Amino acid sequence: MKEHLLGIDIGGTKCAVTYGHYSDGGITLVDEDRFPTAGVDETVSAICSAVADMMGKHELTGAQVGAIGISCGGPLDTNKGLIMSPPNLPGWDGIPIVSLVEQRVGVRAGLQNDANACALAEWKCGAGRGTRDMVFMTFGTGLGAGLILDGRLYAGTNDNAGEVGHIRLSSFGPVGYGKGGSFEGFCSGAGITQVARMLVTEKMQMGIAVPWCDAGELEFLTAQKVAEEAQKGDALALKVFDISARKLGEGLSIIIDILNPELIVIGGVYTRCKDLMEPRMLETISQEALSNSSKVCRVVGSQLGEQIGSYSALSVAADLLTKKEKR
Repeated sequence: MKEHLLGIDIGGTKCAVTYGHYSDGGITLVDEDRFPTAGVDETVSAICSAVADMMGKHELTGAQVGAIGISCGGPLDTNKGLIMSPPNLPGWDGIPIVSLVEQRVGVRAGLQNDANACALAEWKCGAGRGTRDMVFMTFGTGLGAGLILDGRLYAGTNDNAGEVGHIRLSSFGPVGYGKGGSFEGFCSGAGITQVARMLVTEKMQMGIAVPWCDAGELEFLTAQKVAEEAQKGDALALKVFDISARKLGEGLSIIIDILNPELIVIGGVYTRCKDLMEPRMLETISQEALSNSSKVCRVVGSQLGEQIGSYSALSVAADLLTKKEKR
């Protein structure tokens, strides 16, 4: 039976409302509407209007929609349906987004942080289909993880499970999660940029010019630029990615040893730069992780790629629907 689902993705700069179908355990994306994020009241009104417009466009009533999934950066209280002051959403302090949407739209809604939502998306629609123990890692601007354990999403006691970016991998290094040398510090877009700036500065202080980044460009250097130079074979850019890949292998080894997953799916920077990172990452895992655990765990790039955000909120809705059916 085909179920109608709606998704709401709330980001720091833009929001999206999506419509899709859920059948036979899979999700089909049908339509999507994007608009800028503004203040709390204005954005909530825009979200509810976009949902109403989407339902009208596809001639859907509230009774026909199985569930609405909401994806948002944390911290959250998913049990109470609250957005709890995410750093990228100033002013969103204790906002009861689930009850606001349910009251205005008349459809049951559920909330998950963006990493958990992406984990559900890859599990239901992407590389994780058919698995029971899977870890999804964002590897975007920051580093977070969503955990699928024993065939269900695991969020922890108070929604803080999966914050792997906070693991310290070195006593000194790039800063992520407010911690120097953290997993996020080495394995995120922002972290790669920090490492690159450090190595470029070192060259400059030695009087060695870096053709693709002079002193005036250092402040504006990005991970994308470093990746472009690495793909061209530049030795310094390749060194940056080698450092990140080695630390990625160290961090994944900890996850493999503790959780014993059958699959780790990595999105963002890793998916786009897999050829630069995979060999060193796998070599490090072979050195660091327990062999009995590493040999049963595959590490792959996101299958949904740049579309994962479109599927994430719909996957939260599908998960909510599945839980309802199991009651």
